[in-house]
Amino acid sequence: MENVNLKINGLSVTAPEGSTILEAAQAAGIRIPTLCYLKDINEIGACRMCVVEVKGARNLVAACVHPISEGMEVQTNTPKLLDSRRRTLELLLSNHDKKCLSCVRSGQCELQQLCQELGVTDEHYFEGEMGHYELDESAVHMIRDDNKCILCRRCTAVCEKVQSIGVIGPNNRGFDTFIGSPFDMGLGETSCVSCGQCISACPTGALYEKDNIDEILAAIADETKHVVVQPAPSVRAALGEEFGYPMGTDVEGKMAAALRRIGFDRVFDTNFGADLTIMEEAHEFIDRVQNGGVLPMMTSCSPGWVKYCEHYYPDQLGHLSSCKSPQQMFGAVVKTYYAEKMGIAPENIVSVSVMPCTAKKFELQREDQYAAGVPDVDISITTRELARLIRKVGINFRSLPEEGFDDPLGESTGAGVIFGATGGVMEAALRTAVETMTGETLQKVDFEEVRGTKGIKEAVYNVAGMDVKVAVASGLSNAKQIMDKIRAGEADYHFVEIMCCPGGCVNGGGQPQVHADVRNFEDVKAIRAKALYNNDAAKTFRKSHENPSIKKIYKDFFGSPGSEKAHHILHTTYVKRTVN
Repeated sequence: MENVNLKINGLSVTAPEGSTILEAAQAAGIRIPTLCYLKDINEIGACRMCVVEVKGARNLVAACVHPISEGMEVQTNTPKLLDSRRRTLELLLSNHDKKCLSCVRSGQCELQQLCQELGVTDEHYFEGEMGHYELDESAVHMIRDDNKCILCRRCTAVCEKVQSIGVIGPNNRGFDTFIGSPFDMGLGETSCVSCGQCISACPTGALYEKDNIDEILAAIADETKHVVVQPAPSVRAALGEEFGYPMGTDVEGKMAAALRRIGFDRVFDTNFGADLTIMEEAHEFIDRVQNGGVLPMMTSCSPGWVKYCEHYYPDQLGHLSSCKSPQQMFGAVVKTYYAEKMGIAPENIVSVSVMPCTAKKFELQREDQYAAGVPDVDISITTRELARLIRKVGINFRSLPEEGFDDPLGESTGAGVIFGATGGVMEAALRTAVETMTGETLQKVDFEEVRGTKGIKEAVYNVAGMDVKVAVASGLSNAKQIMDKIRAGEADYHFVEIMCCPGGCVNGGGQPQVHADVRNFEDVKAIRAKALYNNDAAKTFRKSHENPSIKKIYKDFFGSPGSEKAHHILHTTYVKRTVN
């Protein structure tokens, strides 16, 4: 690819042919503000925040979509441009609910930041008619507030292009335009899979998860309740961003310390549940291979993916592993094994999870998730909610010491921690399945072919004389490609891992908000995933079947993987759903 020479603000810049002005400027260290732009997802030049002056052009041009050319001269910060951007912000504010102090995104709102940078206050806007919309609270996992929407369409682009669902989009025209679902349905009435990727894409407070912080504080204050918590693998790779740590910093020790100071009676680790999931899933896979079961077997850890399969591929549900997700397995163990050991009635235990995923709020309400006759998990909060909870109770996160999890349900292996990255479940399962099928110790436990943030990955491994063909997909548009091949009989996979969110749980819809300035030019997924792989490499035990606490729970309670007791407590069923 040839390079193009141009000038930006009088500076000589060289950029690859085909680059936009925005990309060329960013590479040269010049920031051009955007609101609607998401790289490769929403490149529509609609918000007009990124307009620049190009010598010889009659009008201002949108830098996010305008290609560079040889000898082009660009200005990005003239008085005319600054005035244009201020006017755009004033127009947006004229139809925007400006209750910033009570907004969940205050301090992390891209619209608010631009207003501060350009000197626009809530007194600088055009008076006149304003739209008014009732909150859409119909979904289990989130709230939609069109009063704060700026019609950037980032949410609709993610829903349609990245997740291949498209249950939200612009309704009506002109001033009456708003983002909603078809036929004015509530989001909860549609075939939304609760992934929360729309929340991650939104630049304002128009979309946000339902908050369960007060429920947790009430449970902790109730002396009749025993409250336990489990944070997911990828939470430790992202929580630090909320407290000023560089992206990809593993804050596992401080996270455990913070949870203990919030007041939880026990601080455990979802990674234990991940190890348990591998024991059951690997056994199920081997059983299907050896006894003619439905192949390929597909992972069932991601609740957004499971719900997607139920809605859009109900005829393929037989491929799903019957294993509960690590969140639900852990909750089931807490309400059965742990409750029995501690002599606590299951109904007096409040089981809390901290997840990178808004779909977990939906999952805990699914049918067949009541191993002890009560919900396996009572409350699920996102990484963002945990950060708000830490601040709310006055914990100075950065000053906390490094602490570990409580035993025995806090002990885990490297296989459990990599669950948070796309390909991690597959790699963890292979570590156990290969050793089980061959009876030999793996000399190399890293299955690098299934690592990385590529949307679809395929590999073949020879195991005990059999070529095991595997596939990994993240993001539902990629899952759709895999599923269409399987439905058409064009795939000969044995084992398939699918995660709902692009890049896996590290990029879940409940993770810390990432400004578009960063998201557009940094590989957030890879940076966070690296923290998990580093954590794995540093572990004493890197295979789920090596976990001493896992061995003990099978010896004392379940008997063996796939036993009748294990199946009753750790496995689940699925429901055929319609598409709305």
